[in-house]
Amino acid sequence: MVHGTLVALLVAFGTAIGVLVLLVTYRSTLANREDDQIFLDPAERSLANEQRAIVKRMQQIGRPITALFILAGSLLVAIVGLWLWQGLRNY
Repeated sequence: MVHGTLVALLVAFGTAIGVLVLLVTYRSTLANREDDQIFLDPAERSLANEQRAIVKRMQQIGRPITALFILAGSLLVAIVGLWLWQGLRNY
């Protein structure tokens, strides 16, 4: 029974890490398109709006990334704890 739980935790951990890698990669591609300073005349307002949209998407993706880091960390602690408990029980 513990073996099945350990496998389920490992699958959940792998899934969380996979999604986390995808989100961090997406945020990285957005950061490449973001400019720190942008000097525009009034005719180039569309570029300023595009930069605002990029910054907004980067801010929105920050919370899920933090939540996935916490989830992956807690799953890792649970996996290690269960593995150690199973090893001590069989010792």
